[in-house]
Formats: sequence, structure tokens, C-alpha cells
Amino acid sequence: MGKLSARLGQQGEERAVRYLQGLGYEILQRNFRGGGGELDIVCRKDGVIYFVEVKYRGEGAWFGPTEAVTAAKRRRLYLAAQAWLYQKLGREAACSFLLLAINADGRIELIEDYLRW
Repeated sequence: MGKLSARLGQQGEERAVRYLQGLGYEILQRNFRGGGGELDIVCRKDGVIYFVEVKYRGEGAWFGPTEAVTAAKRRRLYLAAQAWLYQKLGREAACSFLLLAINADGRIELIEDYLRW
């Protein structure tokens, strides 16, 4: 990942955190690496753990943020989520995956239950 991409990703995640906090989510961790994958944001709301994938797509992108999560990426997200649960909680818990898409025009779209557990 280039420096510009990394900076845009970090800015997108900062914006995502503020957005989620505004909706009442408690941020538990950012950029967790484990199980062969990475989780952008782990948060909790109403007793449910949410694993959040943040996707930003600039103007002129060939496809939108929702199409950016491939089957291989989904598998890595599942593995990372399992690793987080067992490392941090020592057990399974009620959880779900969210996709937070930030579009070039600044719109944020939160897609709940993005990946079925």
C-alpha cells in the first residue's frame, strides 16, 4: 500500500470511528491483526460485538466499496474475528459484521449484518 493510500485509509477509519461513536457504538479496538487477517474496527452496542470493515472509494473507482470485499477477504475477516473473540474474550459471543462504506462524495453507508456469522 502506498503512502497516499495508507493516509486515505487512516483518515477513513478516523471518520468511521467518529460516525460509529455518534450512533452509540463503543469502540473496543482498531486494527486488530490475528488469525491471518485484520479487523479495521471492533466495537460493541447493546451487548453485541461488531467487526467493522471500512472501505473508501475515490472518484473514478471501477467499483464501489461494497464490491471490494472478495471471498478471500471475507474468509480472512471470519478468521480474524474468531481470533479476536478467543484472544480478548476467551469465548464466543453475539457478534455481527458491519461494512462502513465511505464514498468519494463523502456519503457514509453502514451496511449491517454484512457477513453472516
